[in-house]
Amino acid sequence: MPPSPRSASLLTVLEDCQTQIDFRFQKPELLHAALTHTSGANTRQASNERLEFLGDSVLGLVTCEAIFKRFPEYQEGDMTKVKSVIVSRKTCAEFSRVLNLDRYLLLGKGVNSYSGELPANIMADVFEALVAAIFLDSGWDAARDFVLRFVMPEMEQVSSQALLSSAKAQLQTLAQREFGFSPRYVVLDEQGPDHDKCFKVTAEIDGHQYVPVWGRNKKEAEMCAALNALAEIEGMPLPYPAS
Repeated sequence: MPPSPRSASLLTVLEDCQTQIDFRFQKPELLHAALTHTSGANTRQASNERLEFLGDSVLGLVTCEAIFKRFPEYQEGDMTKVKSVIVSRKTCAEFSRVLNLDRYLLLGKGVNSYSGELPANIMADVFEALVAAIFLDSGWDAARDFVLRFVMPEMEQVSSQALLSSAKAQLQTLAQREFGFSPRYVVLDEQGPDHDKCFKVTAEIDGHQYVPVWGRNKKEAEMCAALNALAEIEGMPLPYPAS
């Protein structure tokens, strides 16, 4: 774990953090508060807990607006699933680690002596507190722009995974309805060492094999092969053309 910010001057810590997150505070005391864990605060009131409460709501609203605009075809349940992943404690902790916020956290002795990565709940809390600090410092637009730097790439990844996960179920339904057969997935080739194999898989329905796809594992290859089969059956461009 990086050395405690207490070993450096507070002004240096705040300055370095602002450079790292690419945001300049008008009121650096808000950043100070966002970085102060309860273990390093003189009182609970001086910690980042209140900011974390506000930041959670700001993060949620920005995320909901982004999902609503990006996926006009999604129903409430679909949007909720995407949101639940993006605003999860795990994802917020990952955002914090991307920003290396653990380098700047003001921690108490007990937590500061923690060996290894800081717990995900601490890392998630500081990200949400930082969002709130930016909101209070510079308003909604600044907070929204900051959050979207992280939310948009994550949103695309989550939605892609959701699409892949539903592809096999969609192909199963379509194949039964149109052909009276269930699809099966055939491994045509595999490459790489045992611990890191790639697989070439085709979806087959009633003896007909659709354009195969390479995947980093069998599950991914099968899902992508299902998408190819769906596209071919429906006369759409192949998402994974033969290479």
